[in-house]
Amino acid sequence: MDETRQRDREGTRRRILDAARGLFADLGYDQVTMRMIAAEADANIALINRYFGSKRELFAEVLAMQGRFPGVLEGPEEELPRRLAEYVADRLRSDQGSVVLAALIRSSGAPEIHEIIRDRVGSAILAPLSARLSGPDAAFRAKVAASLVTGTGTMRQLYGPDAADLPDHEVVVARLTAVFEACLRL
Repeated sequence: MDETRQRDREGTRRRILDAARGLFADLGYDQVTMRMIAAEADANIALINRYFGSKRELFAEVLAMQGRFPGVLEGPEEELPRRLAEYVADRLRSDQGSVVLAALIRSSGAPEIHEIIRDRVGSAILAPLSARLSGPDAAFRAKVAASLVTGTGTMRQLYGPDAADLPDHEVVVARLTAVFEACLRL
């Protein structure tokens, strides 16, 4: 394949992913059609099927675009509660909500993608977090902490950055650190 065709293919694939991510975030999985995605991406439906196979697989690819906790899991385990607290405090104050989280919230009622959602949360959050924890019940402790992270993301998504009426950043981080310490300790 020549370089121009490869660039066009990558550009079209990127436009489809961007269009799908936005539509899933705005409308949810059940309300989005392949025709809508094709129109938004200015692409042929046949190309969507060729690159992704199905709407379900395209949704999985959209979820995979969201990274893991960037930099949060690196470093000493004893500092992990504070790093998680800072991550959550920053997300609560952010002007930008997570498009992928919005897609998850609006799509959670679609049974055909529950497995995809569980797999993605498991691979992006639960598995890396539990791998960082020592001692017994690491998976359970990771689930409790991940519930806080995703719950605060949901709160931010539903209410926006100003609705939480948050005190000083360091006060929020200190309170969240105590909560994460309680979740993660043996």
